[in-house]
Amino acid sequence: MHRPDLRHGRGAPENRTPTRYGLAEREADGDWLDAREEIDGGAPPLRTTVTVEKPRTIIARNSSPDVGFDRSINPYRGCEHGCIYCFARPTHAFHDLSPGLDFETKLFAKPDAAALLRVELGRKGYVPAPIAMGTNTDPYQPIEGKWRIMRQILEVLSETRHPVCITTKSDRIVRDIDILAPMAAKGLASAALSVTSLTPEISRTLEPRAPAGRKRLAAIKALSEAGIPAFVAIAPVVPGVTDHEIEHILEAAAEAGARGAFYIPVRLPYEVAPLFRAWLEEHYPDRAAKVMSIIRSLRGGRDNDPNWFTRMQGSGPWADLLKTRFQIAAAKHGFNKEKLKLRTDLFRPPEGPQMRLL
Repeated sequence: MHRPDLRHGRGAPENRTPTRYGLAEREADGDWLDAREEIDGGAPPLRTTVTVEKPRTIIARNSSPDVGFDRSINPYRGCEHGCIYCFARPTHAFHDLSPGLDFETKLFAKPDAAALLRVELGRKGYVPAPIAMGTNTDPYQPIEGKWRIMRQILEVLSETRHPVCITTKSDRIVRDIDILAPMAAKGLASAALSVTSLTPEISRTLEPRAPAGRKRLAAIKALSEAGIPAFVAIAPVVPGVTDHEIEHILEAAAEAGARGAFYIPVRLPYEVAPLFRAWLEEHYPDRAAKVMSIIRSLRGGRDNDPNWFTRMQGSGPWADLLKTRFQIAAAKHGFNKEKLKLRTDLFRPPEGPQMRLL
């Protein structure tokens, strides 16, 4: 199948907007995509753009019973890592943008995040609980190198002795060890590095702009040596593509000093499912039907299961097999013997001229 939107080095092979919000379906426009001329036998590369977003608040709340946090912060919308399976892709539809290539090339940054956080932490009656970072899009994606919004947020959390748990696919997190290590020494910080594959040929298409798996393992090692509790997340496991690596990833993570591990079978909500199908047809045509068949067996015969608890583990024989394999390998390496609990009793509201004016 000819895919005019396909770009080398990007994850999504298509770039159509959804119709879920009553918007007319279209091919994403823009000077970078209107041109259909071929360069060196392929379509022209896409340029990443960043738009400043000015939210009124920065802490997002949730009441989901199957996640271990009730608040989170997302410094960015969209993610240049381009992971084809990313369950955050549908959020771009709210901006009339495609969950496909738009999601990984038309990004939004929130430079006021740290200032907004300072205000929210200083409000009367605020009760601290761990803030989760990286639950939607990656706070350490490439543009963080320039914008440094994540670092500014960590500076506020360090100052106020507020607990934070971070999930990322980037070794850029080691840049902030100088902040995270003192926080971890007080029981205020932990990190999970998502490692989906240690096979470069798989990673190059599955998550084309994320750091290689070996770099993420090196980050786990650096964090652990600095006294920061570091975990490995095999998230997601893609049956028929990456599931054969579960035991190898856990072994490598243990050697790197990881404290624990968890996994999540691939989830394909809303517009992610057709993008993932197109990706399979492009990169794994020999097994596309088989992979989708396994995923549907994990999800009760559908592409996606949105129900609490089962959405994180799946159900049926394949889910049981993945769970058994993971538990055996995790036990072998001494993972998950105890649950880490971050402290909240050290919190102190922010101080300074800005807060005194409120």
